[in-house]
Amino acid sequence: MIQREIYLKALQDWREKQVIKVVTGVRRCGKSTLFQQYINYLLSEGVRQEQIIYINLEDLAYEALLDYRQLYSYIQSQLSNEGFTYVFLDEAQQCQGFEKAIDSLHIKDKVDLYITGSNANLLSGELATLLSGRYVLIEMLPLSFKEFVSSADLTVPVRESFNRYLRYGSFPYLTQIDISDSTFRAYIEGIYNTILIKDVATREGIADVSLLEDIIRFLSSSVGSPISAKRISDAINASGRSVSVNTVDKYLKALTESYIFYKAERFDVKGRNLLKTLSKYYIVDTGLRNFLLSNASPDLGHQIENIVYFELLRRNYKVNVGKVDDKEVDFVASDGNQLVYFQVATTVLSEETLSRELQPFRAIPDNFPRMLLTLDDIPAYANHEGVHQIYLLDWLLE
Repeated sequence: MIQREIYLKALQDWREKQVIKVVTGVRRCGKSTLFQQYINYLLSEGVRQEQIIYINLEDLAYEALLDYRQLYSYIQSQLSNEGFTYVFLDEAQQCQGFEKAIDSLHIKDKVDLYITGSNANLLSGELATLLSGRYVLIEMLPLSFKEFVSSADLTVPVRESFNRYLRYGSFPYLTQIDISDSTFRAYIEGIYNTILIKDVATREGIADVSLLEDIIRFLSSSVGSPISAKRISDAINASGRSVSVNTVDKYLKALTESYIFYKAERFDVKGRNLLKTLSKYYIVDTGLRNFLLSNASPDLGHQIENIVYFELLRRNYKVNVGKVDDKEVDFVASDGNQLVYFQVATTVLSEETLSRELQPFRAIPDNFPRMLLTLDDIPAYANHEGVHQIYLLDWLLE
């Protein structure tokens, strides 16, 4: 089992603090496993089993607790009389009104609360109002390449591991089985259908599932390209269907709230402000994208751009797409103190390609760090006019 060290440390840092720990992320990214790893950590630290309450609200065994009053009564009856009680509520959004139970438990002494959810609505509306300033959000993603490699056979070359990571994606369970194209498709199809029906269509009241799938495939094929609701609407209307811009907007919101797609807004580097048009959308897992676009030719450039976007999120950057005059910087990453600019390319071995990738950097008026990530396996960091060229796999394994 792969230890999710980044997320474990976050839970450990917030242990017994008077805030609710909220772990969100796409289905099957490892939230339940993270809870089990953290529970094992607590037990190793001397916490007694009777101090731990774990409830998975998607487990039929807990069906009676889908009423928030019953949920509260059950947890209250199990609270320990000695020391802290650690309460883990998995897929909390399955219980309508769960926030009322959580709010009542939160005000009790020595109750340490942890909840997970697979939809951003977990923190919308009443819950956000009730818990304002009293929760910390931990946004979980599928495996990083570094985590993925940690599970691989040590005799497998890193580049071969990367090719598998690109092909099959980063959902943790796929590292635990003997993977083949058929097992991959069966597993990913199950995840996709669950997300599509349970987390998007049902929760958002979307009746036209085929239209939703059209939009998902459009976004998947357009990773790394500027997108607007109008552009999607025009493309679908041109195919003979009729859909309004407002409907597309609604579906885009539902897809980002289910953590299938993440939106990167454009940032005017010179004006230092966000632009409201032509954002980019990145898909949470390259394997999922490959499943959706099974007949399409591989697009390595956009695949690695997708991987870099999520790696930057894992490293706690706020990530935007940069605009400099009429040029584009792939990513403008901010850690709150400084910016870092990134260009991503498969190769820059030709002078023409290198010059093209460096052009946006030349137009940037500040001196923040600039990185060029490529699949060219250069022996050491190369420097081009202050731009550091780094082998992508080395950067991912840092």
